[in-house]
Amino acid sequence: MKKQQGFTLIELMIVIAILGILIAIALPAYQNYTIRTKNAECLNVAAGAKLAVSETAQDRGSLGMVTTTNTGFSFAASSYCASVTVAAGGDITAVTQQTGGPDVTFTLAPEAAAGRIDWDCSATGQENDAQIPAECR
Repeated sequence: MKKQQGFTLIELMIVIAILGILIAIALPAYQNYTIRTKNAECLNVAAGAKLAVSETAQDRGSLGMVTTTNTGFSFAASSYCASVTVAAGGDITAVTQQTGGPDVTFTLAPEAAAGRIDWDCSATGQENDAQIPAECR
């Protein structure tokens, strides 16, 4: 009996087909993951603005007293975050840049309730919801 040496053409084609299917599934998932992590950086930078708004609202007595200037928040652009701004009333807007996908605008709206401030996060501009962090979906 002769011993087989190597793989047959069919076996190699099956392996290539399996690899092709795995790549077709994994590549878009990885791209969404990298875009999501870059977008999350901008939300993490906005956490400083959330703290400034919360402290100002506590100090002044209400969110209505929060203005752009009295929070004391200043922002310097980073690799993936173009801007973070605080509007009157405490609304925070964070805009991403160079994430590998479209620029996303996050809006963080504060709501005062029972001695605490809850934040409502929304996002616009993304290609799909898998590209934004779970807290804003």
